[in-house]
Amino acid sequence: MTIESATATSPYLSLRQAVRPAILAHRLLAGDQERAGKLAAECEDLLYLTRELLKAAGRARILAPAPAPRMLEESGGDRQAQFLEAYADAGLLWAKVVGSALALAGALIDRGEWEDVRRLASFLADAGEDSAAADLRIRLGHAVWETHREQLRAISNDMPAAAIEPAINALRAVLREVPEEFPDRNREVNCYLPPLASAIHAIMREQEAEIPYHSRVEHIATGGVAKYPDIVKTSLDELAAEFEGICLHPGGKTA
Repeated sequence: MTIESATATSPYLSLRQAVRPAILAHRLLAGDQERAGKLAAECEDLLYLTRELLKAAGRARILAPAPAPRMLEESGGDRQAQFLEAYADAGLLWAKVVGSALALAGALIDRGEWEDVRRLASFLADAGEDSAAADLRIRLGHAVWETHREQLRAISNDMPAAAIEPAINALRAVLREVPEEFPDRNREVNCYLPPLASAIHAIMREQEAEIPYHSRVEHIATGGVAKYPDIVKTSLDELAAEFEGICLHPGGKTA
């Protein structure tokens, strides 16, 4: 089979794209024989539906309309009807494959296996299912937020020094692990920076630390970056550097 025929087998996607979720399902099943029954069942469903999709796509390829002169044969009408039926079967099965992949992703999210969820989202996006991929990444974002929710709730103007580093790590984890498609991700993280900066600034004053002229801790504490969520990572890195350089190691230099 040539490259052209392999990629034209289905009107919806190439064979290589069609089997990528199945490859992940095979790896998940082979990688851990003690996986929970729900995850194993979702993998098996995805593998079965992918097989049925490939069979339907193959029928559609075999029954594809021949050049115009051959379509004049008496059997042409029946063949075309069979082709349209196979074409429709392939479309419906692809929809089921996508739905099964989303169900598998849900089971993976429940188990905290986020990297595999990202792979599935990438597979769907590469196959042209941008909406399904975006929905999956948003679901992943919710799961990540919930994982760090308690640490984020602890962020306040008067939080002790011992709580600041875990808070910084939690915010960094959110920026790293929550997909960019998640609505207002940067804006929500940005809301935590003023109280975090206020707590760091309070420790600086308590330690009578010499605050460098380039420090932006007080500026961030007063909401100076509230309107700039696009630089939230830079602002968080600056706070982390100030805390590490001055609060944890008095007399040290900040980055």
